[in-house]
Amino acid sequence: CSTHVRFRHLQSSTFRLTNKTFRITYGSGRMKGVVVHDTVRIGNLVSTDQPFGLSVEEYGFEGRIYDGVLGLNYPNLSFSGAIPIFDKLKNQGAISEPVFAFYLSKDEREGSVVMFGGVDHRYYEGELNWVPLIQAGDWSVHMDRISIERKIIACSDGCKALVDTGTSDIVGPRRLVNNIHRLIGAIPRGSEHYVPCSEVNTLPSIVFTINGINYPVPGRAYIL
Repeated sequence: CSTHVRFRHLQSSTFRLTNKTFRITYGSGRMKGVVVHDTVRIGNLVSTDQPFGLSVEEYGFEGRIYDGVLGLNYPNLSFSGAIPIFDKLKNQGAISEPVFAFYLSKDEREGSVVMFGGVDHRYYEGELNWVPLIQAGDWSVHMDRISIERKIIACSDGCKALVDTGTSDIVGPRRLVNNIHRLIGAIPRGSEHYVPCSEVNTLPSIVFTINGINYPVPGRAYIL
């Protein structure tokens, strides 16, 4: 914790403790904590009596530059029944539209952006494409196919995909992922696959077709 900004609840006059505890296991760590309430401010937006999880013990957090995780899933998936901050802001009338958006950048100087209540047009070109969810309750969408150089390499009959900003990985069935590794010439080493850094910019784009629209992902984006 010495390298992170910690929440000092004793300095808050609006802090409220509950008796609800929780445990969460992530793809690269786990934590346990307690549900608390307080006034939360993000930019000019203020959510009063906002419930959130206060971590008291975590593993796999060392070396991370962020101080916490902002949950933006549907309320029905809340581990403790707590209302996520986006829904709380919407219910309080603090945002003009029930919309949030992300701009993800690899440039550490520029940084990434999360937007509430609309989309900042400075962060994209062209038109926005809207994709219907398979069902209200999570961020799953129908994917038409996955292709490389106009050849379908996965999801040929359509499949379900989950949009997740909480990870930098693209996860899929082992057989299909191994096929992609083979097509791009990735070399297995233990449980991971590698390509020479000098070849990243020459790798073919992986094209995800969603709702009839192609989204090409270049090698520099899918190679970490």
